[in-house]
Amino acid sequence: MRHASDRIALHRLIAWWALCAVCNGSVSAAPLAHCSKPVYLTIDTGHMGVAPLIVDVLNRHGVKVTFFLANERTQAAGDRPEGSTLDAHWAPWWKTLATQGHDFGSHTWDHITWKRDTALGFTVKGSAGDKAGQLQGVSAQQYCDQLAQPARRFQQMTGQPMRALFRAPGGKVSPSLLAAAKACGWQHVGWSAAGFLGDELPSDRYPNQHLLAQALKGIRSGDILVMHLGIWSRKDAWAPAVLEPLIVGLQARGMCFATLRDHPDFARVGTAPVKSTP
Repeated sequence: MRHASDRIALHRLIAWWALCAVCNGSVSAAPLAHCSKPVYLTIDTGHMGVAPLIVDVLNRHGVKVTFFLANERTQAAGDRPEGSTLDAHWAPWWKTLATQGHDFGSHTWDHITWKRDTALGFTVKGSAGDKAGQLQGVSAQQYCDQLAQPARRFQQMTGQPMRALFRAPGGKVSPSLLAAAKACGWQHVGWSAAGFLGDELPSDRYPNQHLLAQALKGIRSGDILVMHLGIWSRKDAWAPAVLEPLIVGLQARGMCFATLRDHPDFARVGTAPVKSTP
């Protein structure tokens, strides 16, 4: 958290949700090892300023998630300077997460968002890299290279292969883009309607307490949830303030957290293709 008042607010919010669960007689002493009501938390890269705090929450509650990696611009975090999410300063952090059993997919190297189909491929706009903020044209093969580059870097950092899962930035795709990605070996992962946790929304219109209540009310077993490792535009950070009471609240309802390795649509997805364009 950025300020002591944020930490105090977080602890009060956690305590309140825990008390409600105890009053309802539905809280367990520890996270459920197995259950029939899984939810699938997925986390896209972001500015990383709160990333260590998010992982602290996951570790406290025994939650495994699926991360989608892009090489995005970062804030300083602890002893890590400003840089990018997949640079040498963050490599040991990702390696630790890989050894802990989390799942991983691609989010494109330059965090390129699809805008439209073209005769030659796609118009996209990246938020990272040399062409950040610019509209650019990419062919289907170039888009596939954007998917493969995080997988190559992940294997360099961790010694483990990434799976052939990807999430298009913003979830924005077209049938042509999905077909191009499938042709080069990638499967897209979206999210459930109730699984949009709202951490990208402006905090003045969508305060944390509102987003927490909405998620706890709407999320159902089988839902895929989406959040980020820090959002530049949100003034009152969603994570980790909402994350911990959300986990506590869903576990109190008998839900457990699983990676996409256990999802019926994604369990059999194999190793990511990492070959570069000739």
